[in-house]
Amino acid sequence: MLINILTVFPEMFSSPFNASIIKRAREKGLLELNLVNIRDFSENKHKSVDDSPFGGGQGMVMSAVVFFKTIDWLKETQGEPDRVVLLSPGGRKFNQKIAWELSLLKRITLICGHYEGIDQRVREIASDEVSIGDYILTGGEIPSMVIVDAVARLIPGVLGKDKSACEESFNDLLLEYPQYTRPREHGGFSVPEVLLSGHHENIRYWRRQQSLLRTLTEREDLLSSAALTDEDKKILKEIFQRLKKLNLE
Repeated sequence: MLINILTVFPEMFSSPFNASIIKRAREKGLLELNLVNIRDFSENKHKSVDDSPFGGGQGMVMSAVVFFKTIDWLKETQGEPDRVVLLSPGGRKFNQKIAWELSLLKRITLICGHYEGIDQRVREIASDEVSIGDYILTGGEIPSMVIVDAVARLIPGVLGKDKSACEESFNDLLLEYPQYTRPREHGGFSVPEVLLSGHHENIRYWRRQQSLLRTLTEREDLLSSAALTDEDKKILKEIFQRLKKLNLE
């Protein structure tokens, strides 16, 4: 997979993209990251990429010209991208479903806005708009890092065991079950006996039970969208009955 990142601050990406899973993915040749400094496509001697907004107002607005020129250059050198994604507060909320969707593509271009805003016409050349949350950041650089990290780990071969990605939180819109490692006891807390039993079916059932319980108590909103099996519904019924009994007591 090739991911182009259009930014005015390419230096922000040096450390995050040269460590951990992203680094390994690049070394394996499974992920190529192309940091494109849009200042290189500025038409003025100062290499500025923004200007004051028509109609007045505070701050500066990023020019459509530099983005049009940058994307035209990418098309000439790479061909048409599968997706051009604008990091925008008004975009669809990024989640694991979108991460899976993007991981199936061969070439993505991420547009990082900055300053007060971005010329509306840039949206006309973007095929998608994505937001990582309802809060204000300085620019689209950090959101693009979030997207790259979430997408990269889903590319086949990036993780040591591809099954690992399928068992993580949000992949089936449920939070992941609790995990434990050695020692068996520490700080007055012990590993649940079922995980030490060696009984694979009991362990599988316990993990699903804990996943549903954790989702119910921490992110109940996810349950309405999750594809629950008959077993899941049975487990939830048992959980509700148990919680009801505890409340009565």
